[in-house]
Amino acid sequence: MTKNIAVDSAALRTIFAECRQCGTCCKSYRKITLQPDEVDFIRKMGGHVGVNVSLAQLRDNPLEQVEAEAKATGKVFMIHPDDKGCVFLQKINGKHACRIYHHRPRACRGFRCNLADSSFLDLFGADSIHLLGQDRFGLPLAGK
Repeated sequence: MTKNIAVDSAALRTIFAECRQCGTCCKSYRKITLQPDEVDFIRKMGGHVGVNVSLAQLRDNPLEQVEAEAKATGKVFMIHPDDKGCVFLQKINGKHACRIYHHRPRACRGFRCNLADSSFLDLFGADSIHLLGQDRFGLPLAGK
């Protein structure tokens, strides 16, 4: 059973760093959730948009139907297919910036930096099952 615990905003500020414009976040996350009203804008600006579907779904249904169902359930993403990061990421005078900053997706607006020193990504990014207190084999993490 979970409890609703009030979040101490001062404590959260100690976890998240101010943006250093290092570009790590825009290079590390390859799938950014898009809201329905953001899809057309991202496509128009040259971003890659895709849906999350499985091969099993494609075997049983036509692509158009699977795509429509994915869109209806909010499984639409801005995709960064390579390690260069987001297509809207640019480097100016040694700092990274977003070319569509004032029109970026809500998922990007809500992001708070915790990757500047890579510690969060090293702990959780590659294998998010660690968030459950388990290693990749489903065994308890050492020290638990």
